[in-house]
Amino acid sequence: MGRAYTRAVSPRLAECALTHLERQSIDPARAAAQHAAYEAALESAGFTVTRLPALPDQPDAVFVEDTAVLIGDHALVTRPGADSRQSEANATAAGLAASYFTVHRMVSGRLDGGDVLRIGTTLYVGLSSRTDRAGAAALEAFAAPFGHRVVRVELAECLHLKTAVTFAGSDGAGNPTLLVNSAWVDPALFADVDPLCVDEAAAANCLRAGNRLILPASNPRTAERLRQRGFDLVEVDVSELQKAEAGVTCMSLIAGE
Repeated sequence: MGRAYTRAVSPRLAECALTHLERQSIDPARAAAQHAAYEAALESAGFTVTRLPALPDQPDAVFVEDTAVLIGDHALVTRPGADSRQSEANATAAGLAASYFTVHRMVSGRLDGGDVLRIGTTLYVGLSSRTDRAGAAALEAFAAPFGHRVVRVELAECLHLKTAVTFAGSDGAGNPTLLVNSAWVDPALFADVDPLCVDEAAAANCLRAGNRLILPASNPRTAERLRQRGFDLVEVDVSELQKAEAGVTCMSLIAGE
């Protein structure tokens, strides 16, 4: 059974860091209800969901993916790109250590976990407004002893690499499938996958949960195309969280990929 680590929505979510969206009114209670449904979707996919320590005074704390990269039972605790998020990493380190991960800490550079896309033993890392070259180098040093290589991808138009591209796994015919917004990143950069180019704004960000895909409910055309390819799909309403630049990957750390 897989494991998913999450963190509660902060009541201060409306004060989150924003890069590409205009600030809108956010209802933290509605966001918390959507987050609970997201956690239920993870559980229905067979995951054991563990909440890391709550950080009510940290607006972005629910976006736990940015604070660590997991390989096996090892965790690289990152240095998030937004200055306001630096204290989140310490809470993640404590929570993962309590779950028997061996914790490694970055000492230089900036890295958001949302910029790290794993396909097999390749880690694609987006060079974005949140992740710099020193952060990519730190990831490379962490990953190499575990047989993983790092490929750097330049970004400009979106917040994180996984805003633009995620790995959906194999379709019903066994083809490894990549969801990609080709306006934001070139599908040719990713090896040995079948790109499914999407034209709905949030559709490139899906979460592979065991044999199931979790997709934001606002992408009906992409959902239909995925079902036609044989994917078992669950759609979740994360509309309130999307006002804070959320995707379905960013609200969990998945162990055992």
